Amino acid sequence: MSDVRPGRLKIYLGAAPGVGKTYRMLDEGRRRAVRGADLVVGFAECHGRPHTQAMLDGLETVPPVACAHRGGRCQELDLAAVLARRPQVAIVDEFAHSNVPGDGRNPKRWQDIEELLAAGIDVMTALNVQNLESLGDVVEKITGVPQHETVPDEVVRRAAQIELVDMPPEELRRRMAHGNIYAPEKIDAALASYFRPGNLTALRQLALLWVADRVDEALQEYRSQHGIGRVWETRERVVVALTGGPEGDTLVRRAARIADRSAGGDLLAVHVARSTGLAAGVSHASLARQRRLVEDLGGSYHSVVGDDVATSLVEFARAENATQLVLGTSRRGRLTRLLTAPGTGETVTELSGDIDVHRVSHERAGRGTLLPSRRRTLSTARMIAGPVAGLVLPVLLTVVLAQLRGSLNLTSEALLFLLTVVGVACIGGVTSAVIASVTASLLLNYWFIPPIGHFTLDDPNALLALLVFATVAATVAAVVDRSLRLSRRSARATAEAETMSSLAGSIVRGEAAIPALLERTRETFGMDSADLVDEPPDTPGATAVPAGPDAYLVLHGRTLSSSERRVLAAFAAHVGSAVERARLAEAAAEVEPVKAADRLRTALLRAVGHDLRTPLAAGWAAVTSLRSRDVAFSDQDREELLATADASMAKLNRLVENLLDLSRLEAGALTLNLRATSLEEVLPPALADVPGAEVADVEEIPPVLADPPLLERVVANLAGNAARYTPPGRRVLVTASALAGRVELRVVDRGPGLPADGRDRIFEPFQRLGDTDNTSGLGLGLALARGLTEAMDGTLTPEDTPGGGLTMVVSLPLAARTTDPAAAWQTTEGA
Repeated sequence: MSDVRPGRLKIYLGAAPGVGKTYRMLDEGRRRAVRGADLVVGFAECHGRPHTQAMLDGLETVPPVACAHRGGRCQELDLAAVLARRPQVAIVDEFAHSNVPGDGRNPKRWQDIEELLAAGIDVMTALNVQNLESLGDVVEKITGVPQHETVPDEVVRRAAQIELVDMPPEELRRRMAHGNIYAPEKIDAALASYFRPGNLTALRQLALLWVADRVDEALQEYRSQHGIGRVWETRERVVVALTGGPEGDTLVRRAARIADRSAGGDLLAVHVARSTGLAAGVSHASLARQRRLVEDLGGSYHSVVGDDVATSLVEFARAENATQLVLGTSRRGRLTRLLTAPGTGETVTELSGDIDVHRVSHERAGRGTLLPSRRRTLSTARMIAGPVAGLVLPVLLTVVLAQLRGSLNLTSEALLFLLTVVGVACIGGVTSAVIASVTASLLLNYWFIPPIGHFTLDDPNALLALLVFATVAATVAAVVDRSLRLSRRSARATAEAETMSSLAGSIVRGEAAIPALLERTRETFGMDSADLVDEPPDTPGATAVPAGPDAYLVLHGRTLSSSERRVLAAFAAHVGSAVERARLAEAAAEVEPVKAADRLRTALLRAVGHDLRTPLAAGWAAVTSLRSRDVAFSDQDREELLATADASMAKLNRLVENLLDLSRLEAGALTLNLRATSLEEVLPPALADVPGAEVADVEEIPPVLADPPLLERVVANLAGNAARYTPPGRRVLVTASALAGRVELRVVDRGPGLPADGRDRIFEPFQRLGDTDNTSGLGLGLALARGLTEAMDGTLTPEDTPGGGLTMVVSLPLAARTTDPAAAWQTTEGA
């Protein structure tokens, strides 16, 4: 099967049940069949809707498999038959459906569909947004209905096509009212609960946003594959540039307001870890605060490495398909802006192209300083201005001094020329200083050293003056150059420290997953991709560094400098640590079940050592006494011994049954016979061994769907546990109530209650909170009661009894609710 092309999956994603997913899917199937496609219907859930049922006419259908489940019959996908038929396209409805336990290959239908895809069969299926795993808790908060059947988002995202099936809330409610979705007796309840306008509007928005994210991922992949660098304004993405300065908070809030103007707009904050432009005046404390602010506003923070801030910002914005870029106005003063090259804001505006640039004013505008570039000691502007100043300034000084001839002596004039040379050295470095010294010495010799108007280069004084000029200029230029180089190194070290600080902060915040670290590495160094491989590749242009034993971090893109490689090595070390942690976690996960089984075995042996031996010893002693021929027992003594043996054997039988049932539960092999069960049928035998138990308010309770013997054991265990802790003179109370399609049975005691941290531990096997000996039994009662309850699709939870004590609440579904498969408004299945 390795040579078979995997099938393509198409999902019809519904905003809510009843919007017409199955109808749309079958309609598409009919069109494909007409065009000649080999298509079969593997499974279609029509919910008794005639219009949907009519869409099956003319389509080849693989008969479903009939399965017994909870006392009834249901139909499931015949996966083996579809695989044997091997069509080009298969329609399999209800992507999130749970298969009947033990009757199929897989527990979930989406796993069945993955087998079909692996066999090369294209599949069309349907899913509601409420069944997405990432949205289950959100939908429950909105509708109040828990989602028991979910599909991992990753599985859905792998689909080749996702088609949203949507409908305005009022139109969907009209369909409901006209009887096009549910039976008439269920319409009022559905409209008043799940299908309220607010619920439908919220579900619709969730579906639209989720699909928009999926479409955006596909768009980004397409742009990357086709090398498209231009911005496509399909969605507002606002990038805000942070410098670490105090103006950052203002910029973030301004950018957040811009993003909020468009539904689904994204906010991205980026900091370039360099010393030019926006990196001036970096405060790591401010950056950390601004990062928290961005995340609080629903945005994401990014740190990138770039030799040129403006270029790095624009490249980042284009890579993220940003539509708008927000940065603050320059913190340089007006004079500084006039004397130096254009600032980052101006350069970004020139490079932005079709990205809108917002330059936000702030209180620090015009009050900051500019640090020199980190790539070169001098900026391009200063490298050009230096030689020009070396030629022009001495000439201008000569013109001025010629007008003042006679007012200054030669010494003063020479010092002014020397000052000019020093100034040029500060601007343009060594080369400019040499040009200025030669120009100044020649002009001083010609215009100010007698004989004026003639060069006296053969004069030793003139040669000495020229040498002094050159020496002073070179010395000053060297000092300036060294100072700038030290500044550059300091800025480089700061940038590297900042980058590593950002990485460490990500790890501390829990972003240390290997994919997240790889993405952060790619983003930080501005590369095309970052991968973790076993061997370094031979691909030209790839940069590989070791990331641990048999692991290499490989980056594809531009060529990195040696200093960037040092930082990359630190990133690789973190990635290697993450890989090692993942391996250790995997090993620990494999060991943990063995440890748990060992702990369970140890606890079982300790408990069985006493609790099984006690009734066995008592029964054995009674039987041995009865068999003795040395003692003549009266009829009363004989009856007491027989009663002791009978009680001991009964207790021993209960303990063994509990152990067996618990092992069946853990193995998933417990057989259930669910049917409509009245509480009046179960409670009397369950409470027979709990003298004085009081039953109230159960006569009007409708039947529940349960296995009567198992429910009886659940109540007996709970009541026995309650009686153990109920003080003398007080009774165990059993009461029940019906609410929202379920029945809640309460077993109430007036004992000491339960601490908050003990509510989960009381359900662990062989656990008795507060017991100091081993005379109270194996501690299986509550563990078994919860397991049996959950096996019957119920829940068992502890609550505090008002006035003191503990109340155990058993919640079970009503028999009428679960036996009707059309009650889709309370389940996770819909059209």
